[in-house]
Amino acid sequence: MTTTTLLEQLIQSLRCLPGVGQKSAQRMAFHLLERDRNGGRLLAQALSDAMARIGHCRRCRDFCEAELCAVCASASRDTQLLCVLESPADRLALEQATSYRGLYFVLQGRLSPLDGLGPRELGMDLLTERLASGEVSELIIATNPTVEGEATAHYLAQLARRHGVKPSRLAHGLPLGGELEYTDRGTLAHAFGSRQEVLPHH
Repeated sequence: MTTTTLLEQLIQSLRCLPGVGQKSAQRMAFHLLERDRNGGRLLAQALSDAMARIGHCRRCRDFCEAELCAVCASASRDTQLLCVLESPADRLALEQATSYRGLYFVLQGRLSPLDGLGPRELGMDLLTERLASGEVSELIIATNPTVEGEATAHYLAQLARRHGVKPSRLAHGLPLGGELEYTDRGTLAHAFGSRQEVLPHH
């Protein structure tokens, strides 16, 4: 009975991953047990270590093990440019596709009152502090071109202007309703290179 219970627990645990249903979870569980027990042990250890030791950078909110991530800790980045993104996956995509040398701020979400995600949950207080410091001259808004992403961009542009910081938004090439994480490098690089200033609504 114990074996069955453990197997069921393993299958149920794997279902917490995005896009993994009952069948996929079963296939993964059977694969680890039949063919790759060592891989399973390494996976278990890596998951355990990651859950225990990965936190958030105190400056940009990206995932990292130390107090500051490698980008924020680097002395060679341009502190006048601050790029705001929704997720660590978006930051990684931009870092790989562009030659951007400024700093980042990761919201870990987007404004979505229905999901209980307001300014406080997205670290807007921390972002406000950075804008108020006078160090940032341009806030590059790289939220996704979705309804919530656009609402978040509008909020961020107003916040930037309130502190005398120029807001700009990623331009051409990004499909409406798309996600930065899944956009090809060429499109992403073009959109980033041709960003435009966000003008106030009249």
